[in-house]
Amino acid sequence: MAQVTVQQLAEVVGASAERLLTQMKEAGLPHSEAEQAVSDEDKQTLLTFLKRSHGESTDAPKRITLKRKTISTLKSSGSQGKKTVNVEVRKKRTYVKRDQEELGAEELAAEDVAGEDVNAEPLEVQAAAAEVEAQAAAEAAKAAEEAVKVAEAEFVPEPESESEEDLANLDPEVLRQRAAARRMKQEADEAEARKVALDARKAEEERKEAEAATKAKAEKAQETIKRPKRLHDAPTAAPGADQRKKKPGARGDRGPQGRGKQRGHNLSLSDLDRAESGMSRRRGRKKLKASHEEHSKHGFEMPTEKKAVEVEIADMISVGDLAQQMSIKAGEVIKQLMTLGVMANINQMIDQDTATLVVEEMGHAVKAVSADALEESLEESLAQNTDEGNAEPRAPVVTVMGHVDHGKTSLLDYIRKSHVASAEAGGITQHIGAYHVDTDHGMISFLDTPGHAAFTAMRARGAKSTDIVILVVAADDGVMPQTEEAVMHARAAGVPLIVAINKMDKEGADPERVKNELSAKEVIPEDWGGDTQFIPVSAQTGDGVNELLEAVLLQSELLELQAPKDVPAQGIVIESRLDKGRGSVASLLIQSGTLRKGDIVLAGLQYGRVRAMLDENGEPIDEAGPSIPVEILGLDGTPDAGDQFAAVESEKRAREIADFRQEKTRDNKLARQQAAKLDNMFESMTAGERKTLNVVVKADVRGSLEAIQTALLDLGNEEVQVNIVTGGVGGIAETDVTLAMTSSAVMFGFNVRADNAARRLIEGEGVDLRYYNVIYDLIDDVKSALSGMLAPELREEIVGIAEVRDVFSSPKFGQIAGCMVIEGTVYRSKPIRVLRDNVVIYQGELESLRRFKDDAADVRNGTECGIGVKNYTDVKAGDLIEVFEVKEIARSL
Repeated sequence: MAQVTVQQLAEVVGASAERLLTQMKEAGLPHSEAEQAVSDEDKQTLLTFLKRSHGESTDAPKRITLKRKTISTLKSSGSQGKKTVNVEVRKKRTYVKRDQEELGAEELAAEDVAGEDVNAEPLEVQAAAAEVEAQAAAEAAKAAEEAVKVAEAEFVPEPESESEEDLANLDPEVLRQRAAARRMKQEADEAEARKVALDARKAEEERKEAEAATKAKAEKAQETIKRPKRLHDAPTAAPGADQRKKKPGARGDRGPQGRGKQRGHNLSLSDLDRAESGMSRRRGRKKLKASHEEHSKHGFEMPTEKKAVEVEIADMISVGDLAQQMSIKAGEVIKQLMTLGVMANINQMIDQDTATLVVEEMGHAVKAVSADALEESLEESLAQNTDEGNAEPRAPVVTVMGHVDHGKTSLLDYIRKSHVASAEAGGITQHIGAYHVDTDHGMISFLDTPGHAAFTAMRARGAKSTDIVILVVAADDGVMPQTEEAVMHARAAGVPLIVAINKMDKEGADPERVKNELSAKEVIPEDWGGDTQFIPVSAQTGDGVNELLEAVLLQSELLELQAPKDVPAQGIVIESRLDKGRGSVASLLIQSGTLRKGDIVLAGLQYGRVRAMLDENGEPIDEAGPSIPVEILGLDGTPDAGDQFAAVESEKRAREIADFRQEKTRDNKLARQQAAKLDNMFESMTAGERKTLNVVVKADVRGSLEAIQTALLDLGNEEVQVNIVTGGVGGIAETDVTLAMTSSAVMFGFNVRADNAARRLIEGEGVDLRYYNVIYDLIDDVKSALSGMLAPELREEIVGIAEVRDVFSSPKFGQIAGCMVIEGTVYRSKPIRVLRDNVVIYQGELESLRRFKDDAADVRNGTECGIGVKNYTDVKAGDLIEVFEVKEIARSL
C-alpha cells in the first residue's frame, strides 16, 4: 500500500487528526503534524499499541470460515430421453493463517508427493486414502460451522447512520473490526463470483461425463479386471514389508503436511471426484502433464529476432548457393529477383551486382570475394617459390614445326639416332612428342608437333611452351599452308625462329625458292639482312645437322635461359593418355624446379601423387630438373594437353583447388548451355531442322582426341552437322557402347580397341564401330557420311517440244491437239508444260499420245502426233507442249 498522511489516515478511521497524533505519540511514533507521511510499519506499530492498551492479544485471527449454498439445474440426455436434475451445492471455505514453519513443512510434503510414484501404490492403499479424505472433509465442514458461529458472535455490526462525532469517539479496535469486516465481505463477494464460474464449469464437465457414461463404465470394468491380476502377480513381500516407511505428506500418512484440510483449505468437489474414480484417471493426468512439460522443455522455439549473416558473393553465384548462405528457401530469393525484374531458376547463375541487391533487400551484409581466390593464392605461392630459388642456366626447349611430310620427325630421328617415323601410322606424326638430347655442345629438349591441318591446337601449344622454334621446310616443296600457320604461331608466342631447309639431298631441291617464299611472309634470312637463320639440312644423310644444333645453342646463349632448380616443380602438360595396366599417364615438360617421385602434383582439373616417373625412353627415374620431359603415373584422371601443372605442399590443398576448378568448369558449361538454348531455338525456327550425325569418339591420347573433335565440328553446313555425344581417352568400354546405342551414334576408335564385353555387345546389337589410325581417313569417312545425308539437288531437263498445229474434238477423248514434234522426243509417261507466247500456262501430264490411230509411248523429232492433255481443255493452235524430266544429283560437302 502506498504511504498516506496522518490527515488521510484519520479520515479513513473516522477520527480527528489531533486525536490520532496523540495516540501515535503515545505509541512512540515521531509524528507531530497532520501532513507527515505514515508508512505501513508505522500503522502496524500504532495498531499493536492500541490492542495492548485495550487488553487484547496482538495475535491476528488465524481462521475465517465462509459458507455458501447454490441450487442449479442440470439437463442431461441419456438412453431414456432428456432429464432435468436440480443440483444443490453446499460449500464451506476456511481461510487459515499459518506460520512460516508450517509453510516450510508443507512445501517439503508437496515435494515428496510430487516425487512419489503413483503407480507404485496398491489398490488397498488407494481405497484407504479415499476414506481418509472423506473423513477429513466431514471434520473440515464441522470446524467451519464452529468458526462461523464464533465470527458472528465477535462481529460488531455497523449502524446505518452515524455522525462524525460518534465516529471520533469510537474505540480504534471497533474501527479496525469494521474495516476487517468490510474486507471479508469484499473477499466473500469475490469468492462467490469465482464459485459461480466454477459451478458452471463443473456442470459442463458433468454433462460431458454423463454423455460418455457408457464408455467410462466399460473402461472401469476393464480396469477392475486388470487390477487383481497385477496384485496377484506381485511378489510376496517379506514380513513387515507392507508397513513401508513413508515420507511426510505421502498418501496414507495424513498428518499436518497432507492434502485437504491439513493444507489449510476444504476439500473441493474435484478432489472427491478424483478419490472416487480411482487412481487411473489421476495417473493418466499426471502422465499427460509430464509429457506436456517434457515437450515444452525440449520443443522447438521460434526465433525472436531475425539474424543477419555475412554473405560471400563472387563474380557469379547460383540462386541455390545464395539462398543456402542466407539460410532461407530458394523460392524467397527467386521472388526477390522477380521484384527486381530478373527471371531465374534455382540453378541459374546471377552476377555479383544483382546478388548484392538481393542480399541487401533481405537484410544481410555482403562480402565481395574473388572467384579465383584459391587460384590467386596458388599463383602467389608459386611465384614466391620461384623468387626464393636460385636461378641456374638451363637447356633450351626447341619445338619442331612445319607442314606435313616435310621431314620434321625424320630430322629428329637423325638427331636422336632413333627411328620414330618408321613406326608412325601413315608415315605422319599424330602425337606431340618430347625428347631431350645430349649433344657435344650441350643438352637440348625437343618437342615434335604434328603437321596435319587438324593439329592446329597442338602446334599452338608447342609454340607457347618453347624457347626456340625450328621451322622445317622441304626444299622441293616450298612453303605450304601449315608452314605459314607455324610462322604465325611463332610470332604470336614471341619466340625466335630458325628455318631448316630439309631434303637438300633430292634433285629438285631449291633453297632459294624457300627463301623467296618466306621473305614474302616477312621471314628474312640473315644473309639477306634479316635476323632469321636459314640452315640447309638433310635428314637422310645428316648434312647440316651439326650446324643446326650450333645455331640452336647460339640462339639459347643469346636468350640467357635460366630457371631455379631447388624449388617445387612447375611446367606444362604435353600429352596424356590412359594405359590399361598403369592407369592415367601424363607427359610433362618441367619448366622450373625439380619434380621428384612422391610429390603431390596438381595438373589442370586433376591431381595425385607421383607413383612413378619415366623418361622418354621408358626408363624409371627419381627426379627431373628444368627443361626435362617426363611421364608420370598417379593422377586421378587425364589432364588436358596444354594445362599447367605444379607440385603443391599437401594433397588436401591439391584436392581443394581441383574441386574448385571442376565446379567452375561445370558452372561455365551450364551458363553456356543456358545461353545457347534460346539461340538454338531461333536458329531452328528460322533455318529449319538440321540433320545430325551423332558420333562417339575414343582416342589414345588427349591431343589426338582434341584434334579429332575440332576437325569433326568444323564439318557440316546449314543442313547437316556432327554432334559429338561423348569423347574420351582409353579403350572402348561397354558403357561407351550403351551410350552409342541410346543416342543412335556411330563409334570411332582412334588407335584404341574395344574390350571383350564391349565387342560382344557391339556384335549383338549391331552398333556401327570403325577403327582408324590415320586422322584424315576418319575425317574423309565422316565427310562422306554427311554428304550422304544431304538432300539431293533436283535438276530439270527438257527432253522434247511439240507444237500445236490444230485442235480436234473427239467424242471419246475430248479435245485432241494435232502436233508436230519440233525438238527432241515426246514421252507419254513424263510430265509436261503448256506454253503460250513462251509463258507457262499449265503443268501436268499427258492423257494420250497417238501416232495415227495407234497409241505410242514416244514420238521423235519431225513426226506428227495427236496429244491429249489430262484435265486441260484450253489448248489452242500455236501453243507449245514441253516434255521434261527431273533428275536427282547427289551433293557433297
